[in-house]
Amino acid sequence: MRETLAQTSSLSADQMAQFHRDGFVAVRQVFTPDEIAEIRDTFMEMAKNGPVDGLSEAKQAQNRGGTAQYAPNDPLRFYPRMLHPHNHLDKPVGPLSMKYMLHPRLEPILAALLAEEPVAVQSMFYFKPPQSRGQALHQDNFYLRVKPGTCLAAWLAIDDADEENGGMKCVPNTHSYPIQCPEQSNPAESFTTEHVIPPEGYRVEDVPLGAGDVLFFNGNVIHGSSPNRSKNRFRRAFIFHYVSRSTLELSHWYSTPFRFNRELLSIPVATGGGPCGNSEDGQQAPH
Repeated sequence: MRETLAQTSSLSADQMAQFHRDGFVAVRQVFTPDEIAEIRDTFMEMAKNGPVDGLSEAKQAQNRGGTAQYAPNDPLRFYPRMLHPHNHLDKPVGPLSMKYMLHPRLEPILAALLAEEPVAVQSMFYFKPPQSRGQALHQDNFYLRVKPGTCLAAWLAIDDADEENGGMKCVPNTHSYPIQCPEQSNPAESFTTEHVIPPEGYRVEDVPLGAGDVLFFNGNVIHGSSPNRSKNRFRRAFIFHYVSRSTLELSHWYSTPFRFNRELLSIPVATGGGPCGNSEDGQQAPH
């Protein structure tokens, strides 16, 4: 769908129908070229010397005593994703992330799709430089472990994102598909380890996006991306996750839930076993 968001920020009937049918909907040009440039330039300046201590994923892995997951020749070694930048208000990306995660243009869309007040629980920035791996098909609520219900993602394209540079892929009508125990992904194609096989008869659909477009999708929807096979095109994305105000449980990785008025909430940590029969399912690493 290629509808442009009206100034009233209300979704069209067709957009709502697509979301309820497929579990996702692309809303075009939610953010302006100047806003996209502000986001892109701030994160690129932050990453100009490589991973940032306490913010970039490879550095976080090292700080926890683990091993960075990128080989020396992997483009993601210099440009790993940045996790929860909104929690780093001492860095330039912190206030900017909070600004866009809680942007008033997103709130009414999220409220319409969730059918209640949205609460922001995560921000992430993906650089995805040329020749870097993609992310295998997965389901977000495997990681967030929202109960009751599921989470909702807002995936903001910072660059035009298509099949060549590793744009988004979704499996329509999997928003009601239960959260699965993933299989091992192909490490040559995916930088993450989990892979969910779509149900028999379901197709994987490319979802091309232009810079400034936002893809909203239900947390059970199977989605992912292929490697960036371009020679000189980044596929940067600014990603936020939201839950309903009535959420009763959430994974411990998402410890700073914010209302759109910037009030910090407390949501109890998820309990019980996950889809793999383990209480730690989905908690081995932040999504």
